[in-house]
Amino acid sequence: MRGGGNMNNMMKQMQKMQKKMMKAQEELYEMTFESSAGGGMVKVTANGKKEITDVAIDEEVVDPDDVEMLQDLIITATNDVLKQVDDKTNDTMGQFTKGMPGGMF
Repeated sequence: MRGGGNMNNMMKQMQKMQKKMMKAQEELYEMTFESSAGGGMVKVTANGKKEITDVAIDEEVVDPDDVEMLQDLIITATNDVLKQVDDKTNDTMGQFTKGMPGGMF
């Protein structure tokens, strides 16, 4: 029966960790991330769910003869903001799997 006590304790610890993980994930989802390109001419905002919530384009960068440059700036800012979300998610959620074989999750 002694082994059962250890198992119960481990299960309680796992439930505690799961609650902390869920809270951390909820906090991440509520965060806002922003990136810009072209010296701030294009700004992209995203939330922690990797949803783009805003794109702001300075009218000076809108050139009908150079649409490709505008597209590149949007892509650059979007990729950067999504990388910021990934990095923050990995930093935040990685604390729960540190030291566990195979990450466990």
